[in-house]
Amino acid sequence: MPELDDIELLAQYARDHSEAAFATLVTRHVNLVYSTALRNAGNPHAAEEITQAVFIILAKKARSLSPQTVLSGWLYQTARLTAANFLRAEIRRQHREQEAYMQSLLNEPEPNVWPQIAPLLDAAMARLGEKDRNAVVLRFFENKSLDEVGRALGASEDAAKMRVNRALEKLRKFFSKRGIVFPAALIAGAVSANSVHAAPAGLAITVTATAAKGSAAAASTLTLVKGALKLMAWTKMKTAAVTGAVVLLTAGTGVVAVKTVHAVRSAGAPDIQGAWEGVLDTGGTGVQKGETTHTRVVAWIIKTNGSYYSTADSIDEGLKDRPISKFIYKYPSVRIELQELASSYEATVNSDAMEISGTFKAGDRQTPLVMKRTTEPDAIPEPLAEGDFAPRRDSDLQGYWKGALKAANFSLHLNVKIAEPAKGTFRAELDNVDQGHPGQPMSVSYDPPNVKLPVMTGSGMFEGRVNGNDTEMEGNWIEGGQHFPMTFKRADWQAEQAWEAQKDYSHAGQNDLPGHWKGTLNANRAKLQLALNVAKLPDGTFSCSMNSPDLGGAEIPASTTQYFPPNLRLEWNAVGVSFNGKLENGKLTGAWRQGGVAVPLVLER
Repeated sequence: MPELDDIELLAQYARDHSEAAFATLVTRHVNLVYSTALRNAGNPHAAEEITQAVFIILAKKARSLSPQTVLSGWLYQTARLTAANFLRAEIRRQHREQEAYMQSLLNEPEPNVWPQIAPLLDAAMARLGEKDRNAVVLRFFENKSLDEVGRALGASEDAAKMRVNRALEKLRKFFSKRGIVFPAALIAGAVSANSVHAAPAGLAITVTATAAKGSAAAASTLTLVKGALKLMAWTKMKTAAVTGAVVLLTAGTGVVAVKTVHAVRSAGAPDIQGAWEGVLDTGGTGVQKGETTHTRVVAWIIKTNGSYYSTADSIDEGLKDRPISKFIYKYPSVRIELQELASSYEATVNSDAMEISGTFKAGDRQTPLVMKRTTEPDAIPEPLAEGDFAPRRDSDLQGYWKGALKAANFSLHLNVKIAEPAKGTFRAELDNVDQGHPGQPMSVSYDPPNVKLPVMTGSGMFEGRVNGNDTEMEGNWIEGGQHFPMTFKRADWQAEQAWEAQKDYSHAGQNDLPGHWKGTLNANRAKLQLALNVAKLPDGTFSCSMNSPDLGGAEIPASTTQYFPPNLRLEWNAVGVSFNGKLENGKLTGAWRQGGVAVPLVLER
C-alpha cells in the first residue's frame, strides 16, 4: 500500500481525528522542528517546549491549511516564529525576575557586596548628577516605590524607573573600574539593606531641640555648620563654572565634539536587545482636517549567536510581529529596512543605550521617530473571540455590527465587534474589509443613546445614536474634517461564518478555476508574494480574495470577479488594483495593474 503524503495524512487527521496519522506526521518532521527551535532559542529545554507548541498549532490548523501547503516549510516557519515569540517572552520574564530579585535583596542582602562597596559608596554617589542622586536616595536609601520616586521628581513612574536604572548602571561602572565587579541588582540590594540604620535612641529629640527650638549648640557643631555652608557654596560655583566651560567649548571648536564621539565609539557597542517603544506619524488622514494618523510602535530586538534581529508591533493598528527585513547595528548607528513596504529607519543609539533616535522613511515621506528602551512595553490585546462580543440583553452595544461607507466610486465595508465585559467598560475592534486591515483597536464612548467609536490611530471616528431597540447605530463617519453619513446594523456572526464554510476551493482539473493560487510580483526591484483564493459558491458564481504574506497576510475580497473561460477579470476598487488574465495549462497568466502601472504576473496552484 503506497505511503500517504503529508497533506493526505493531515486531511485524515482533520476528518477522522486519527492519532496514527498525526503520529506519522510528528515522526517525519519532529527533527526539523526541534532543530529549528534549538538554533533560535539556544536552549534544549526551550526547544522541546517550542516543538510541542508547534505541533499543537498544527493540530488546531489541520482543517484550515490549504491542500497546496508544503507542510515542512509551514512547520519550519511556525517553529521560527514560535521561537521568536518565546524569546520575547523570555525578555519580559527576565525583566520581571530582575525586579523581583531586586525586591528580595531589600530584605536579604548579598553578604559579600556591602563590605566592598561601602567605603566607596559616597564617592560614587558624588559622581552622579543631582536628579540621578535624588532618584537613588529615594529608591534605595529610603526604599520608596517607583511611583513615589516619580512623584517626588515630578515625573512619571516609567521615567523614574529609567532614571533609577541609569543611575544604578553609573554606580556599577564606578565600582567596576576600581575592581569591584557586581551586577547592578546586587549593588541595589546591598545599598537598600545597609545604607540606612536606626539612629541612637533620643537623638531625634536632641536634634529637634537644637535645630528647631534654638537651644545652644556646641562650638564644634557651629564650626562644622560654617564649614559645610562654605563647601556647599563652593560646590555650587564649581558646577556653574563647569557648565559655562562646556558651553564655550561647544561654541568655540568642533575638535572636542569629535574626540567625544570617538571616545564613545571606541568604548564598545552596548547591548541593545530588549523592548523599544515610540510613536510614529503614519502620514494618513486624521479625524480633523490637517491631522495625521499615528501609532505606538514596539520593536523587539533580539540577539542570537552574536547577531541581532527584530520584529515590531504596531499597537494602535493591532498589527503584531511584523518581520523586519534587515537589521544592521554598527554602534552608534542602527538601520532597519522593511523591504516589502519600501520603508527604512536610520537612527543613532545614545551614549547610555536608553534611546534610539532617527528618521523613518516611507517613499518620499520622512518622519522623525524616537524609540526609548522600556521594560513595560504597550501590548496588543488578544483579538476578541466570538464569546466576547456575542449579543447580550443587558448590553446595548455588545455585538457584531456591519456598515458601508460610501467613498468616491466605491464602498468600504466596515465591521465592528464590541464587547462589554463589565457595565460601562468596553473593548472594540474595526475590520476594514475592503482594504485588508482587520482588528484595528477602537475606543468606545457611550452616553445613551449617543455613541462615539474613534479608531486608536486617529484615522477616523464614527459618531451617532443607538436606536430604541438597539439594532442600529445611525450617524456619521468623520475623517479629515469631513462627515459621511453611515449606519451600522447588527449582524449575525455565526451565519456569516456558515456562509464562508460553503465556499468550495476544490477543482476538477488543471483548467478549473477554484483553488489557492500563488505568484510573485516583481516591481521596482522588489519582490512581493501574492496569493489568490478563488472559491465556487453554492449558486455557481465565484468569489476571490487576495493576500500577501509579505504584508501581513490579511484577506481582501475582490469587488469584481468575472470569469468567462479562459478569461478572468478581478478588481479591488478600494485599493485600486486589478488583474486581467487567462487560465491555460493550469496557470493564470496576465497583468497586475495598480496606480496606472501594469506588471506581468503568473500564478500557479
